[in-house]
Amino acid sequence: MEALLTALYVKVDDEIGGTRWMGTPPLLSDSELVCLAVAQALLGYHSEARWLRYANKHLSGMFPYLPLRPGYNKRLRGALPLVKRMIRELAMDSDFWFDNHWIVDSTPVPCGMSRPTVQRSNMAGWAQYGYCASHSRFFWGLRLYLV
Repeated sequence: MEALLTALYVKVDDEIGGTRWMGTPPLLSDSELVCLAVAQALLGYHSEARWLRYANKHLSGMFPYLPLRPGYNKRLRGALPLVKRMIRELAMDSDFWFDNHWIVDSTPVPCGMSRPTVQRSNMAGWAQYGYCASHSRFFWGLRLYLV
């Protein structure tokens, strides 16, 4: 984790460079803020409160000052253009940017809900059982893929 955050911070600091602030600099620099925000997204923390609890517990050695949730949210909103720019920079460094890979998304198309329907359906050779995480349920049917 420390190696990932160190590499991410170096990348962010090289891209962002100086500061946007006039006068007294903030206790958490823009580079540190953007690094925290990108790490939050990469690690899958959707809640800022949970992320800040995790960061206070596990990352306090790397980030000596972490603002409270309202301050973090306010600074993050102000730094949104920097976060967008950094996510774009990180995407350009990946293989996905050069279109060597295609990202595929799918949605379930249920074909039957009861066991007798499944057994007598003409879709028996095509359809299969699957799980739809967005609906939190299992289904029997096909997946429609969007490429």
